[in-house]
Amino acid sequence: MSGPHDALLDRVRDRLATQAVEPTAEVIADAIRSESRGMLGDTDLLAALRFLQTELIGAGRLEHLLAEPDVADILVVGAERVWVDRGNGLQRTDIRFDDEAAVRRLASRLALSAGKRLDDAQPWVDGQLADLGRRGHAVRLHAVIPPVATDGTCISLRVLRTATRDFDELVALGAIPGETVEPLRAMLHARLAFLIVGGTGSGKTTLLGSLIGEMDAAERILCVEDALELDPPHPHIVRLVARTPNVEGAGEVPVRSLVRQALRMRPDRIVVGEVRGAEVIDLLTALNTGHEGCSGTVHANSTSEVPARMEALAALGGMARDALHSQLAAAVHVVLGVARTPGGSRGLTEIGLVSRDTDGFVHIRPVWMRAHGFTDEMSGFDALVRSRTHR
Repeated sequence: MSGPHDALLDRVRDRLATQAVEPTAEVIADAIRSESRGMLGDTDLLAALRFLQTELIGAGRLEHLLAEPDVADILVVGAERVWVDRGNGLQRTDIRFDDEAAVRRLASRLALSAGKRLDDAQPWVDGQLADLGRRGHAVRLHAVIPPVATDGTCISLRVLRTATRDFDELVALGAIPGETVEPLRAMLHARLAFLIVGGTGSGKTTLLGSLIGEMDAAERILCVEDALELDPPHPHIVRLVARTPNVEGAGEVPVRSLVRQALRMRPDRIVVGEVRGAEVIDLLTALNTGHEGCSGTVHANSTSEVPARMEALAALGGMARDALHSQLAAAVHVVLGVARTPGGSRGLTEIGLVSRDTDGFVHIRPVWMRAHGFTDEMSGFDALVRSRTHR
């Protein structure tokens, strides 16, 4: 709705912005009646109501995409380009915004919902929208506005669905190949520490959740995440979730602090949903102080990249390269690689064994690869499992 009613809609929008109430259809309709002083007919009133509902509630024109159960990402670039990923790569939609100002208003409203600011002084935002649209899923928000974003306001929404598939389901789907079932269960039974690596959207959290569900029901599992994604089928889970700073820059609770708190909560195992920064040091410390069988995920394209990736993360906390390799060799035993196949499915693609060379540096020896099966390194894996099972 535009034209002669633009001024009215701006007044209604400003009026609602000053009210500390939820902008329901009734509240919006009352505001329109008040600001129009009874000059709008039923048809114009309904049109104004529909327009403002789109502008003021939830994700606006992106709402119906968020309602789709298979949507993982929604990406907006300016007023004309809206892309969606339903698990098979990005596809362009036919959604259009009226103008750049409409996209910026949406970005600003979403930022405010995440407790953040987005303006000329702070031209980007990274936050989380709890239960956007009341569908039970958190949504991770990133937005950046011009002039930093030269092609117009950019909005990125990632739907964070909890990982609830259990181990047997993933086996039935082929995400966990049948030949790897026994080695994975042996790894868990022997309380080997492991990392799961893969790219964005490759299924790291899904696999991690299924493996947690296979851990001994008598064990106390402390899960630390920066966004609530893990919901494993295990009877003794304690979940800690990080918190970003509010609009005043206060109230931050980083993952690193939560890992330290988890150490004081009598854990049998500590799980870090994704190791992104200096918390890797605290995780490795936990692994080297008697907390066996811990695990986490790391963003890396293959198992062979893990040592370099861990070096980079440890450097953020001031840990030297030599120290990192010493800690890593002593703390982590197995690395599991996951990836998305060309057909769009996701699953386990590699199993690697952490090994330390004579020069003191760690590398990952391939035990199993989806394309080739088990390697000669499987004997080393079996020996490690036996040594820890019979202690």
